[in-house]
Amino acid sequence: MLKVLLSDIQIKDAVKRLAAEVMENHPDGVLLVGVLKGAFVFLADLLREFPADYNVSVDFVQVSSYSGTESTGLVKFLKDIDQPIEGRDVILVEDIVDTGLTLQRLYEIFLARHPKTLEVMVLLDKKERRQVDVPIHYTGFVIPDEFVIGYGLDYNERFRNLPYVGVYEGE
Repeated sequence: MLKVLLSDIQIKDAVKRLAAEVMENHPDGVLLVGVLKGAFVFLADLLREFPADYNVSVDFVQVSSYSGTESTGLVKFLKDIDQPIEGRDVILVEDIVDTGLTLQRLYEIFLARHPKTLEVMVLLDKKERRQVDVPIHYTGFVIPDEFVIGYGLDYNERFRNLPYVGVYEGE
C-alpha cells in the first residue's frame, strides 16, 4: 500500500534548513502564507523552527484549480488571506508543486498586491511534471513523478496524518 519516500527525520532536517534560510534572507521578519489544505502540517512545523524573537506571522489561502486529478490552471479562491501584504516580505508556502500552473497563477495574483518581496517555498518539487516556469526560492526535496501522500498530502482526504511522505501504491 505505501512505500516510504521521505522519513520523518529527513523532513525535520529539511524544515530546520528551510527556516534557517528564511531567517538569513529576511532578518527583519516575514509573512508566511500557507496554501491549504496540504501545506498546513509543513507550515506548522516550519513555524515552530523560528525563535520567539523572530518576527514571523502566518496567514492562509485556499484555492481550487483541479478538475479530477488534473490542474486546470484556473485559480478559484475558496479562502483568501486576512491581511494586506503591500510592502511586506511574503513567502507562499506550498506542500508540492508539479505542473506549476496553480502556483504560477497564485504567484501572479499575490505579486499584483505589491509585496516588498514575494518568494515561494515548497516542501516537494516534481520537476519532471513542470509545464510552466515558477520561481521557487526554497525547496525541501526534489522528488520523482509518483503519487505521494502523508505529512499533509492526501488521497481522498486520507493519509494527511502520516509523519512521513510515502508513495501511494493503491489499496
